[in-house]
Amino acid sequence: MSGKGACCAEGLVDAAGICEQLGVPHHVVDSRERFQAEIVNFLVEGYAAGVTPLPCSRCNREVKFGPMLAWAQSELGIDRIATGHYARVRHAEAGDALPVPGDAQGRHQLLRGLDSHKDQSYFLYDLPQEILGRLVFPLGELTKADTRAEASRLGLRTAEKPESQDLCLADHHGSMKAFLDAYLPPRPGQIVLNDGTVVGEHDGLEHFTIGQRKGLGVAWSEPLHVVRLDGAMNRVVVAPRAEAARQQCLVGQVNWLSMAAPTDPIEVKVQVRYRSEPEPARLVPLPPSPADQDNSRPHRCRLEFAEPQFSITPGQAAVFYAGEVLLGGGLISASM
Repeated sequence: MSGKGACCAEGLVDAAGICEQLGVPHHVVDSRERFQAEIVNFLVEGYAAGVTPLPCSRCNREVKFGPMLAWAQSELGIDRIATGHYARVRHAEAGDALPVPGDAQGRHQLLRGLDSHKDQSYFLYDLPQEILGRLVFPLGELTKADTRAEASRLGLRTAEKPESQDLCLADHHGSMKAFLDAYLPPRPGQIVLNDGTVVGEHDGLEHFTIGQRKGLGVAWSEPLHVVRLDGAMNRVVVAPRAEAARQQCLVGQVNWLSMAAPTDPIEVKVQVRYRSEPEPARLVPLPPSPADQDNSRPHRCRLEFAEPQFSITPGQAAVFYAGEVLLGGGLISASM
């Protein structure tokens, strides 16, 4: 739910209706204050600083799974929960772990959903082991078509419900721009080339993202793409596509999920956006920064891609895979 609205009102009605159809109890837990503090404020602060935050994985960790499990156990005596995510879990008690480039002994492993077009494991990379071990994903072995067919067979009211591809806050406010405009005052600044040449003006860094080409409002001899958001100078930095790709990036706050943190470089496949293709890269573990020495999330790494990547965006997640196993992931802090 949103902190100041009811972006999930339709979902609440649908959930209640399905529970009534199936004859199962329906409970509503008010998480608006937590959502406001952990997601809305996090988004606003991130965009104001010139990064592009990823709210969904944070919401899964801080708002949905942990609090939901705690409530289910304390109020209902339930120690596992099932959700509709297209992902799979190989529980540690199932036996041998799937092969990964590191130590997976005794670990629950998160796997991609069977339907590659709907796989949502990317958004679950930040869950801790103790939470992952208590999750059930009944749709993980199904395609979206299978799910709709089963819902139709059961006569569920949402069987033909259209999918929403937007962030819940964008749905509620009408667009992401409208949401940000409601929280951030106008902050006009300059659009510049890498050498500082001014080529245009902008109405706020929060309205731009790395890799963006359309909507810049800049006339130039060739198409320009956003390559950096300079929060300190309030500038959008643009460049031709040939100058926009990056070979490496730094990743912090890494959560190692399906294996222990490696001490030596490993070869992985990496997704830097939910819809991006997994790309081969060499992952080099780095020591914690001084600021992270006492942090509960000190792991950092450098990713060296086999081919230059176009849309490496600070604030978004880089998620590491070995085949169908999600090894871990973290937040991109810089590209190079």
